[in-house]
Amino acid sequence: MKKTWYNLLLILIFPIGLIAQGTTNIKTVNTDVDVWIKKSFAKKAIPPFSFVYNGKSSATFITKWGYSVTKKAPGEAGVLHYEFNYQEPGNGLLVTCDVKGFANFNAVEWVLRFKNNASAQSGIIEQVKATDLNFVYEKGQVPDVHYADGSYAAKEDFRPRLQQMTAGAELKMVPEEGRSSQKSFPFFNIAFTENTGVMVAIGWTGTWFASIQQKQAQQLSLATGMEHLRTYLNPGETIRTPSTAMLFWKGNNRFTGHNKFRRFILAHHTPKINGQIARYPISNSFNYGDPAPCNEYTCMTADYGVALIKRYKQFKLVSEVFWLDAGWYKHSGEAPQKNWANTVGNWSVDSTRFPGGLGEIADEVHKAGAKFMLWFEPERVMKNSDWASQHPEWMLNASDAHDAFLFDLGNTEARQWLCKTMGKLIEDNKVDYYRQDFNMQVDIFWKNNDKPDREGISEIRYIEGLYAYWDYLLKRFPEMIIDNCASGGRRIDLETTSRSAPLWRTDYNYGEPVGYQSHTYGLELYLPLHGTGTHKTDKFSFRSSLGTAIVYNWKITESSGNINEMQACQAEFKKVRPFFYEDYYPLTGTEQTTANNIWLAYQLHRPSDDSGYIVAFRREEATSETCIVKLQGLQPQKKYTLTNEDTGEIAKKTGAELSSGFTLVLKERRSSLLLRLGVE
Repeated sequence: MKKTWYNLLLILIFPIGLIAQGTTNIKTVNTDVDVWIKKSFAKKAIPPFSFVYNGKSSATFITKWGYSVTKKAPGEAGVLHYEFNYQEPGNGLLVTCDVKGFANFNAVEWVLRFKNNASAQSGIIEQVKATDLNFVYEKGQVPDVHYADGSYAAKEDFRPRLQQMTAGAELKMVPEEGRSSQKSFPFFNIAFTENTGVMVAIGWTGTWFASIQQKQAQQLSLATGMEHLRTYLNPGETIRTPSTAMLFWKGNNRFTGHNKFRRFILAHHTPKINGQIARYPISNSFNYGDPAPCNEYTCMTADYGVALIKRYKQFKLVSEVFWLDAGWYKHSGEAPQKNWANTVGNWSVDSTRFPGGLGEIADEVHKAGAKFMLWFEPERVMKNSDWASQHPEWMLNASDAHDAFLFDLGNTEARQWLCKTMGKLIEDNKVDYYRQDFNMQVDIFWKNNDKPDREGISEIRYIEGLYAYWDYLLKRFPEMIIDNCASGGRRIDLETTSRSAPLWRTDYNYGEPVGYQSHTYGLELYLPLHGTGTHKTDKFSFRSSLGTAIVYNWKITESSGNINEMQACQAEFKKVRPFFYEDYYPLTGTEQTTANNIWLAYQLHRPSDDSGYIVAFRREEATSETCIVKLQGLQPQKKYTLTNEDTGEIAKKTGAELSSGFTLVLKERRSSLLLRLGVE
C-alpha cells in the first residue's frame, strides 16, 4: 500500500514523462566518453532513456529491476561496445540498451530494445523515449538549437534554422508522411555556449520525434523516439526503437561541432568497400529529357542506350557511372495511358525495347570503363501490377481509394522473396549500383494495419525489414552502393546514411541554381555525402551543384550544348570534389540563404595541408559588387595565396588577415567565384 501511495505521489508531483531523467553536466562531459557511458548506465542510476509500462514511468522502477552489463568485442577500431540489460522481476520484460562509444570523436550512440521473456502477453509499453536526458549548464547561458528543414521539393529544403532556448521554450520536430527527412531533419546541434555543445542524430526511417525543452533554469531536456508507439508484446517478441547518436564538442564556435560530426559520419556511418569509404559517383544520365508523351526513360531502347554511351566516349565525357532512371520495366513505355509512375510492381525488363534485357547496355557501360546504376521502386506496388496479382498476401492497403499497395517488408517471407528476386534481377542485368526510390505516403499504411493495442508495430517491423533488405544487398554485392531516393531526399537519417547516400537530394525545380546553392549550403553542415544534378554549363549554374557526387543531365544530341564547356565543367568538378570530404564553413551567415538579392559563399578547408576553396555566388538581385567574408580554420601567422580559377589573379594574405575579413568581388550579377586557397 505504501508503494502504491508513493508511486501516486510521484505522478502527482512529476507528471509521466517529467519524472527524473538521466542528467549530464555539459561543463564536464567533454572528457572521456567511456566514463560518460559507465556513469550514465550505471547500476541504480536513472539511464538516459525512459518509457511507461503498465501505466508507470520507468523512473519509478528501473533501478529496482535486475541489471547486468556486458562489454562486447568492438566491430571497429577505437569503438567501445557495451550491452546494458534491465530485467523485470520474474523474468518478464527485458530492456536492452546497446551502446557504442567513439573515443576519437567523443561520441556515443545507442539503440533500445524490448523483449517479452514471459509466457504471457506483456503489459502496455508506451511513451518510449529512446533518449531522455537533462543537460545542466551554467547560469546566464541561453542555449541555441541549430537545426534544418527537411526535404519537400522546395527552395527551402535543408534551410538552416535557429531556436533560442529561453525560459519555457520548446522545439519539437516530427517528419511528415512516415519519411524520415520530409519537412523535418533528424540532425541538429545544441550549442550551450559559442564554444560548447552536442551534435545529435536520430536513426529511424519512419516517424521519429525530437523534443527539446527548457523546463527550468540551467536545464535543457532532450527526448527522442518514435512518435507513435503504444503496444503490448507477445511471448518471445522483440522490438527496437530509433537509434540516437550524440557527439560532444568544444571549439572556437559551433562549426567545430559540425565538422567533427561530418568526420564522424564518414568514419562510422558511411558504407565501406574493401575497407575504404564508399565514394559516391560522378554520373552520366542517358540524355535526360525526351519529348512528350515520353517521361523519364519510358522511350529508351537498348540501341539508343548503347549509342549514347558511345557518344559520351566519343566526346571524352564518360564519368564513373551511367545512371538509368525510371521507365525501363514492363508496361512503362505504353504511352500515353501508362508511364514510369503507374507501372511499378511490374519488375521485369520491357522485352519490346530491351529484347536481351539490360545486359547489352551494361556491357557497353563496362567497356567504357564505368559502372551501371539502375533505378528501382520495390515498395510501391500498383494495384493492377504483376506483383499485386501474384502475391496479394504481401500487400498492405491503406484504403480502396489508393491506387497502390505497400509491399510488406515487415513480413519475413515476403522480404526473403524480395531479396532473392531483386538480387537475381540485379545479377541478370549486370547492375553495379542500386538506386531505390520511394514515392508515397507510408504512415497511413502502417496505421491502417496496426491491431488494437499494437500501435507502432507495423512501422517497427517495416523499418526493420527495410534495413534487413538493404543489408542483404550490401552483403550479397559487397562492391555495390545504394542510392537512397524518396521523392528526392526525404529518407535521410542516421540509419540510412550508414547504408546509402542520396544522389538526388531534392525534387525541387530541376536545375534551378539558387535553390541548388541553398541546398548545398544547409546540407553540408551535417553530411558530406550527397549529390544533385546539373543541366547547364554556365559557371553560375554548374557551380551551384558542386559536391561529392553529381549527375550530368546534359543534352549531348542538341546543338545548344557545348562539348568543350562540358569537359571544362567535369575537370573543375574533379578538382574541387575532394575538398567536400573535408571541413566546411558557411561564410555568409545562415539567417537568409534563399533570397535572390544576397551573396552566398562557403569555404572548404583541408586541415592536413591548409588548403581549400572558396565558392561564392552573387545572385541576380544582389546590388553590391563586393562581399566581406571571414575565413575559418587558418593559422594566423601563415601566409596564404588565393588564386582566382577564372582569371588566374593571385592575392596573398596572412591567416590573421583572412580571418578578420577578406573582400570578394564580382562585377556582374548572377555570377560566381571560385578561389583556390593554399599555403605560400
